[in-house]
Amino acid sequence: MTRVSRQQGVTILELGPSYDSLDDSSLEEFGGALLDEAAHAEPPRLILDLSHTSYIGSSFLELLVRAWKRIRGRGGAMALCGVQPFCVEVLQITRLDSLWTIYPTRSEAVAAVARFVASG
Repeated sequence: MTRVSRQQGVTILELGPSYDSLDDSSLEEFGGALLDEAAHAEPPRLILDLSHTSYIGSSFLELLVRAWKRIRGRGGAMALCGVQPFCVEVLQITRLDSLWTIYPTRSEAVAAVARFVASG
């Protein structure tokens, strides 16, 4: 289950424990929620909380990039938080860690993303 909340003008998607390894069915559910929020969150500030996710693969990375493009296209910001060590390693190896700031905690991510002011 994906939990969506809002805090200080930031939309937060938290993956529940059922998304531990993001199998195909849970990835499909999560992807729909992520892309919908990326397209409609107002203001376009999005945080993905991966505290309960121990594995990510290429399909998950593709969803992150698609969401990031939607947010960026709307002049917004996206960040990750609570990323587990293996997932950080995957993001570093693929160099996708250069697209999003990774914060250790949700509170740090919210504080940083809430300060984001869209350019344009």
